Amino acid sequence: MLRLFLTGAAMGAADVVPGVSGGTIAFISGIYFRLLHAIKSVPSAIAVLLKEGIGAAWAHIDGTFLAVLGSGIAISILSLARIISWLLENYPSCVWGFFFGLILASCVYLGTQVRWRWQESVFLLLGIVVAVFIGNIRPSDIEPTTATIFFSGAIAICAMILPGISGSFILLIIGMYPTVINALKSFDLVFIVTFASGCLLGLLGFSHVLSYLINRFRAPVLALLTGFLAGSLAMVWPWQHAVESFEKSDGRVVALRTENLMPAEFAQLTGQDPYTITVVLLMVLGVVLVYLMSRLGPSEQSPDS
Repeated sequence: MLRLFLTGAAMGAADVVPGVSGGTIAFISGIYFRLLHAIKSVPSAIAVLLKEGIGAAWAHIDGTFLAVLGSGIAISILSLARIISWLLENYPSCVWGFFFGLILASCVYLGTQVRWRWQESVFLLLGIVVAVFIGNIRPSDIEPTTATIFFSGAIAICAMILPGISGSFILLIIGMYPTVINALKSFDLVFIVTFASGCLLGLLGFSHVLSYLINRFRAPVLALLTGFLAGSLAMVWPWQHAVESFEKSDGRVVALRTENLMPAEFAQLTGQDPYTITVVLLMVLGVVLVYLMSRLGPSEQSPDS
């Protein structure tokens, strides 16, 4: 149970950072298909509850698994939002370096789960193109009303359970990421409940779609997700420089377009310390963690196992 809780905590931490997906952590830790199966069982649990009682319904949804994992995710998001926000503001290269290593190793790991043919190669390329396209979309700004908060949660959660697609990055694109982070940091209960309700709706609906696709088209879907991961590497390159930005009405500066640089170029252009050795070590740490999680995680290769 402790390992499951820590996996949830790792998923929560990943979901806070734009460019990183908690679904990736779930996949490499070996619980991804079990998680999908548990989530999609929730709606049908009502009939089980009425017919067979609470115990049967709890078993039907794999309740202990969801409760422990969900606790880790929730506690991690609420407790780490402030820390990761501070780290991204003060040591962004180090944060991105660590997650670059995670995603790179996850991409390799996911690719080993695919029996590659020309069809899978096409889906791999498609995933890369989609990820790069999403990464180049300019952030917009929407008014945080009850409706937009709710539907932002529904959209973001669909991305969060996909390996390689970051729900936080989707929030950044639609202009809701800073608002969500501030709400988590200040523990705005009304905002959190509204956002979580949207997440719940999106999760219950999309889990059925995703589970069906993986069941019917496993190799192409995994190839597509590998492409998502590979394409997202450009988003989390540690040394980035904003070449186009604008200041919003609340004083926040948002980067519209960035370019990836080598450490020496980054230092020369920005005048900032690239922390090259530290970043490289954090990349290696990310790779090692993925390797350990894939080795220690249960072998689970079927969506409905």
